[in-house]
Amino acid sequence: MKLVIDARYTRVTHHDGISRYTAGLIEATAKIADVTMLINDLRQLDLLPDVPYLKISAPTSVLEPLVALQINKLQPDAVFSPMQTMGTLGRKFPVILTLHDLIYYAHPHAPKFLPAPIRWGWFLFHQVYFPQRILLNRADAVATVSQTTADLMRKHRLTKRHIGLVSNAPSNESASRDLRAAAKNALLYMGSFMEYKNVETLIRAMRLLPDYELHLLSGISQQRRAELEAEIPHNAKVVFHGGVSDEEYANLLASCTALVTLSREEGYGLPLVEAMSAGTPVVVTDMPIFREVAQDAALFADPDSEEAFAQQVQKLSDRDVWREYADRALVRASQYSWETSAGQLVELAQFAIDHSQRSSK
Repeated sequence: MKLVIDARYTRVTHHDGISRYTAGLIEATAKIADVTMLINDLRQLDLLPDVPYLKISAPTSVLEPLVALQINKLQPDAVFSPMQTMGTLGRKFPVILTLHDLIYYAHPHAPKFLPAPIRWGWFLFHQVYFPQRILLNRADAVATVSQTTADLMRKHRLTKRHIGLVSNAPSNESASRDLRAAAKNALLYMGSFMEYKNVETLIRAMRLLPDYELHLLSGISQQRRAELEAEIPHNAKVVFHGGVSDEEYANLLASCTALVTLSREEGYGLPLVEAMSAGTPVVVTDMPIFREVAQDAALFADPDSEEAFAQQVQKLSDRDVWREYADRALVRASQYSWETSAGQLVELAQFAIDHSQRSSK
């Protein structure tokens, strides 16, 4: 199978979620299919596997509606995009488009760093479902990363197309931690600082956990940092890292008590799987997507209750309980791999090919 994967959303300095998802899929899928990736900046190659590529226009270019005309010359059997916005006018190939989650229908405000016109367009797009339906129904098949999101897509009738899972997987390649070693009284948060991530509740809960440090790992703007610093209780220990390397992240996961999040919405929750794959317990929001991803390997808490969160963390101060959840984490994480995800992608690509052939008759 000659499969083209759109890697134009890959970052040029460090991965974000979509970028890491794309790179992981390309590397694993290239082992079982003939893969060519699409890029728009040669610097993206530093974060991508060594596979054939075609440099084309950027996904933000005015040429995007006609981008298929640039891809046609590759004569692919199918094209996979990790987003739903890739242009398809004039295409001569089956296409799979991806919707990761429906977060912005519940929380429609765009990141503040985006220009005002884009923020307004983002907001208006997520007020109704029909623009999303138009995007997704252009595909021969639609991918998503979780059964929870697939169920929501069907509930809101977002597409008439077949929906297939192409799951996320842990990206850290370090060995699992030494479960015999004592864990530091450190709690890690890895993720953005958008309002729906509910980092404020994590911070306020530290008043009930005076023996623990909360480490906020991701990059953050000065304005948002100031907002969150104002929430830190007296004598609570909160550390802003402003971004960490993959190596630093792995080292922190290998020594902390738990990875934590009280996010109100998620499409998947990759940091959970990364932590579990290292043998690190997780304390997370009690909601369907985290129940799907972690099953019995997580401790769950009400995102509106600082007390409930603190109680779950405190359970891990018992060494036997901590070890039990570390063991559960390793078992659950072992069920996720990029090899599995690559198999899902090739299977979905074949469905798209068959659909395209039926439609053309």
